Amino acid sequence: MYTVFKTALGHKPALTMLAGCLLGATALTALAAPANDNATLASIRDSAMHDDWAYQRLADLTDLVGPRLSGSPGAAAAVEQVADAMRKLGARVTLQPVKVPHWVRGAESAELVEYAGRPAGITQRVVLTALGGSGATPAAGLTAPVLVVHSFEDLQAHAAEARGRIVLFDVPFDQQMADRGMAGPAYGHGANYRVNGPRKAAELGAVAALVRSVGGADYRIAHTGATVLDDKARIPAAAVTTEDALLMARLSARGALQMHLTLTPQTLPDADSYNVIADLPGSDKANEVVIVSGHLDSWDLATGANDDGAGVAGAMGVLATLKKLKLQPRRTIRMIAWMNEENGTRGGKAYFAANQNQLEKQVAAIESDSGSGRPFGVLSSVAPKAEPLFEPLMAALEPIGAGVFTRRDELGAADLHPLERAGVPVFEPHVDTHSYFHYHHTPADTLDKVNPDDLRRHVAVMSALSWYLANLDQPIGRSLKP
Repeated sequence: MYTVFKTALGHKPALTMLAGCLLGATALTALAAPANDNATLASIRDSAMHDDWAYQRLADLTDLVGPRLSGSPGAAAAVEQVADAMRKLGARVTLQPVKVPHWVRGAESAELVEYAGRPAGITQRVVLTALGGSGATPAAGLTAPVLVVHSFEDLQAHAAEARGRIVLFDVPFDQQMADRGMAGPAYGHGANYRVNGPRKAAELGAVAALVRSVGGADYRIAHTGATVLDDKARIPAAAVTTEDALLMARLSARGALQMHLTLTPQTLPDADSYNVIADLPGSDKANEVVIVSGHLDSWDLATGANDDGAGVAGAMGVLATLKKLKLQPRRTIRMIAWMNEENGTRGGKAYFAANQNQLEKQVAAIESDSGSGRPFGVLSSVAPKAEPLFEPLMAALEPIGAGVFTRRDELGAADLHPLERAGVPVFEPHVDTHSYFHYHHTPADTLDKVNPDDLRRHVAVMSALSWYLANLDQPIGRSLKP
């Protein structure tokens, strides 16, 4: 998922962490380097730029495990794979229990069976995919008229017509915004209809809801994602391709339009899963923590190479880079592979619940969840007065074209949002996302879409940033609380 915060139900875990897992830091055979000298930062940057360890781990995750939706066998296999890789590095690994949603995709098909001018015996197939949290049709499907709307205001204007119909939200993704560096706002606008549209349609008596896929590159591929529905009105909900949404809008303009829709997903009882936590213990400030992270789960349509395999592999690569250089930070650097970002954010909430009484020890948190595009620098929610502290770091990243530091009051990274709201400064690589939503939440989010050189740059940025934060003498303070 792109780093736009999504509201979802939380869960308080049984495990309270931190106290015992940092013991024995001095037993590691690592060299404590001078804190943030130019030579050390350059060696971290250059080592990461000449190492494909993270790309190899991403290949393992995507090619050997594949899709990793929460509660699935793939998610369980990914937990073990990442934990094992971290243990082989010599990191201190903890599996933090998390109860996660378990939604299973069933059959999904649709065809247009009635429309003005339809030749006898002709129907038209619609390419679609169920949204996470969708309700189900009867096993044989349902047939109903289609109501096409273009905004929530348009839906309200046709509220009397929605009852008993399949409501289609035909809202385009603004690729021009994405091409000009504003992919986040473009996604946020479209995702609002995916998340909230089916619920609003259900409230008006619709029997099902469809949304135009949230993404660019119109190759007749449907983009899935989470939707929010009330258990008492969990209607079938799906995303249709851009091309099919446009077709239905054109046919609707000609006259009455009917669809036969079949969706048979199931919402099963919550499943047991884990956040994978791997610590590189610090030296004299070992009880203070710098988090570097990505989310381990993915949607079930593809292997999640960009969302968010690249983020997890990049975070893992931070520990691999520092271990290779035999560097021990002053503060503990904690790699977290979050579980259940996509349809619940239970992993981030579980970590916050376990550490909410010692948040002063959570010094900073990094999450990479914006794809594997080329990074140009760092985004952060530090307070304005802390910006000058990062000038030496950005100077060290300038030779790889990643020297831009951009401050915002809030980043809204999904897994880190509870920490950020509590004042923990949050960071993420500032990456090129203009093509990210071409493949986001689709079957096309596969390893071949990841440029190995860009992933090396991700590791370089996150490794240098993690090291810098873990060794700063000056306190960076807390973020601005929204």
